[in-house]
Amino acid sequence: MSPTTMTPEPANPTHARDREGDAAFAPSDQNRDRTGVFSGTPRDAWSPEAWRERPGAHQFDYDDAASLERAVAKLRTLPPLVTSWEIERLKSELSEAQRGERFLLQGGDCAETLAECRPETITNKLKILLQMSLVLVHGGQKPVVRVGRFAGQYAKPRSSPTETRDHGQGPITLPSYFGDLVNAAPFDAESRRPEPGMLVHAYQHAALTINFIRSLARGGFADLHHPEQWDLSFFHHADLPPSRKADYQRMMERLLDGLRFMEALGDKRIDELTQVEFFTSHEALNLYYESAQTRTVPRRHGHYLLTTHLPWIGERTRALDGPHVAFFRGVRNPVGVKVGPGMTGEEAVRLAEALNPENEPGKLVFITRMGAGKVEERLPPLLEAVRASGRLVLWVSDPMHGNGMTTASGIKTRSFDDIAAELERTFAAHKAAGTVMGGVHFELTGEDVTECVGGAAGVTEDGLHVNYASPCDPRLNYQQALELAFRTAGWLRDGRSGGGGFGLG
Repeated sequence: MSPTTMTPEPANPTHARDREGDAAFAPSDQNRDRTGVFSGTPRDAWSPEAWRERPGAHQFDYDDAASLERAVAKLRTLPPLVTSWEIERLKSELSEAQRGERFLLQGGDCAETLAECRPETITNKLKILLQMSLVLVHGGQKPVVRVGRFAGQYAKPRSSPTETRDHGQGPITLPSYFGDLVNAAPFDAESRRPEPGMLVHAYQHAALTINFIRSLARGGFADLHHPEQWDLSFFHHADLPPSRKADYQRMMERLLDGLRFMEALGDKRIDELTQVEFFTSHEALNLYYESAQTRTVPRRHGHYLLTTHLPWIGERTRALDGPHVAFFRGVRNPVGVKVGPGMTGEEAVRLAEALNPENEPGKLVFITRMGAGKVEERLPPLLEAVRASGRLVLWVSDPMHGNGMTTASGIKTRSFDDIAAELERTFAAHKAAGTVMGGVHFELTGEDVTECVGGAAGVTEDGLHVNYASPCDPRLNYQQALELAFRTAGWLRDGRSGGGGFGLG
């Protein structure tokens, strides 16, 4: 069943044993492997709440324990946001991406806000993701798995637990803003206090978002094959090299010609423009929220995290002995891990062993975020170590997070050229290693924001103030995201051996 036609899944109590017999076994030293977490077969005594005993588990300073437990208890009683069969479908598609038979497009906001739960904002995000996916399908000649950073991307890790500002009356230090799942952005003591009730508010907004996405995905995109629905004004920007402009135009003409041809013939594949498939994802930072919606389901073994299809663990929370790895080793969902330049080959293998002990296809996604200046040095050893270990991993490139910078006036931004350079060098590294570059991960919006500099759209440092709207990190705007899709499609085309028919994924 498609995620666009989801129905609520019956929920068992959080700690209930699956009626099909998910056995539990007491941990012992014999079951502790070199990853530092308990593992082995048969399955050990993992539970959705066991992460609470790990060092660093309580990263948010909730000062009202009773209110926190009430919020968690409420979440346990609410219907799931996604279903186990959708999760298994995504896992199957990710396993195909591991083999080079599909390509993953994952994108959306750096951090969603509750205030941005508006129909036009959601529609614009889906529109740019769908248009990007069509460009990638054409370039790669393979189906695309569409995964949004939405319907739950309400928490954001920060480099420091506190923030200090000086408004002329001396420095004031408050908790950092960790996203609307935890606290609020205004810089005052009440707003920055971690509020347990935000857990339930975020769930409600995620449910509203998913419901609207389902409605749109079942018929809201019937006109995207018409060229007037595509903003291609960057094609004509003076900074775009003529050869690249011509390449983009040829690609777009062939794409639209193919869509019109299928429409004229009544090809059933054209229906995929009116009924499209989207999966959801978010960084699973706040484990109170995630564990409260983790449960067993009828007729399936194991526990499913039912707040999202594809959770991921961030660069700051992937410690082998930390609460996040301890939690995610026990869920049936596919799990992503952000992989930065500091990770060693041995650590990558140990994470793969910890998070996917059964070496299940489609289970583990490594999202590399090296930085344009480091990817050529740091990525190849990781590719070789994981390949030599025999661990199954879907490799995805996040060219955003390793390329942040701050302007002289103190504005956080990213360079389009750096983003494109890391992506191109990542493709080259995979080609040299003989591994599969299986997807891309972008922070983007369908709005005309001015947060990242460069690209054919011509955003400059001086122009960042025009429409800088992100509460956290800078995002690609509509034109930058679409241009990057054309660039990526070109790299997919260049690396493709042989042809293949035009297909919609």
